[in-house]
Amino acid sequence: DSLYTMPIYKIKDDAITAVMSTTFAEQGIRELQDLQNMLKSQIGILVPDALIVAEEFSDWKDSKRRIDLLGIDKEANLIVIELKRTEDGGFMDLQAIRYASLISTLTFSKLVETYDKFLSKNNIEADATENLLEFLGWAEPDEESFAEEVKIVLASAEFSKELTSSVMWLNNSGLDIRCVRMQPYSNDGETLLDVQTIIPVPEMADYQIRIQEKKQQQRAARASSRDFTKYKIEVCGKSYSMQSKRGMMFSLIKELVDSGVHPTEIMEAIPHRKNRLFTIF
Repeated sequence: DSLYTMPIYKIKDDAITAVMSTTFAEQGIRELQDLQNMLKSQIGILVPDALIVAEEFSDWKDSKRRIDLLGIDKEANLIVIELKRTEDGGFMDLQAIRYASLISTLTFSKLVETYDKFLSKNNIEADATENLLEFLGWAEPDEESFAEEVKIVLASAEFSKELTSSVMWLNNSGLDIRCVRMQPYSNDGETLLDVQTIIPVPEMADYQIRIQEKKQQQRAARASSRDFTKYKIEVCGKSYSMQSKRGMMFSLIKELVDSGVHPTEIMEAIPHRKNRLFTIF
């Protein structure tokens, strides 16, 4: 099921009247030819402080897949923007993740070439390198600081609960995915567009970012505190090397049991684990 869309209302002649929701298809609005063309020059509607550098981007080998819009933010992070006019967003999250992985190795010099093609195609007379450097506030190209992250923006008329659940889980795992709902309404022959960021919830965005950062720090701390020490032991005339703690204890107890030592004797030798060392059945 899709998420519930709140109606919008207009106030006229001391009355509140609901404005009827519609669909992009009913309004004759197509994804690529219409939505993409309108948004590429007004991307601030979906993503603040971003610059579109390519449309229908597909500059990779062995793939016919295309990114609807490719952008860059002020921190020099690349932004994959996928547009859908469907009522549930389809599988755009998986598609966008694929695209993000494909462009993660893009260099600044390659982006300049891509952006130059975009400017020419749209009849914009400007120098690609100068425009990018001015946008980023850089005096000169900095490959090390370029594209440290790849962000994803999914824009659709609606999103299924399955998709939003997946996005929230992925964000908690360290990705940066934004879901923007674009709901059209029909009003006296005009088409109105209600644009709302639903993930992350605007009022909770800063809090969610802090939670994600904390989780990442906790995961890093757990990984760094793991004991990867390896042991070499000799028991009953046999030698075992490169043993983890668990492996060492397993080898030790196995050899003792195989040599005739009864489990109860082993339990008595380790009193603090006596009742938890074995399960008897």
